[in-house]
Amino acid sequence: MMSRCWPGARSSSTPITRVVSRVREAVVSTQSTGETYRKLMDLFNKTDLHEERERVQRILGTGPNAALRSETLEFAMSESVRSNDTPFVIHGVANAGPEGRDQTWAFIKNKFPVFLERYSGGFLFTRLVQVTSNFTTMDHYKDIEKFFAENKAPSAERAVKQSLESIKLRAAWLERDGESVAQWFTEQGL
Repeated sequence: MMSRCWPGARSSSTPITRVVSRVREAVVSTQSTGETYRKLMDLFNKTDLHEERERVQRILGTGPNAALRSETLEFAMSESVRSNDTPFVIHGVANAGPEGRDQTWAFIKNKFPVFLERYSGGFLFTRLVQVTSNFTTMDHYKDIEKFFAENKAPSAERAVKQSLESIKLRAAWLERDGESVAQWFTEQGL
């Protein structure tokens, strides 16, 4: 099915094809334009293979374009996406780097009552909360801590605590080693 957008692409479960598919997805996510996005949406709408739909959903919001990430977040809530796939589409946007994480966190906070009603008590709600675990600043830590203090989510208490712990550890590591790591990358020409 991917061949409709990219010549030579095949849908298969062989190991080499999965690797090639991952590479293609990485390239698409970094080079995503409105045209690429529309082709992916067209592919999503035309295919009847759930595996292909999942691949498209996973990479839709990973590009550098904030407007397309927003469109993907709204798409995740639409009837076009199965409700049990929604958290994974949203997680894809969060994987678009710091801007994607911030955008996704704002979206989750805005739609929190919907998510709580739809997923509370289950694995998928925890998956949404885990979006917060990759933040790296104490400002994010305080925001997340405050949000969940004001918006109780008993089924996700453990996930919230784990996310806050991860954020604190990342923030401490960056404070301790951030300059030397940045210097190393500079020395490597990266």
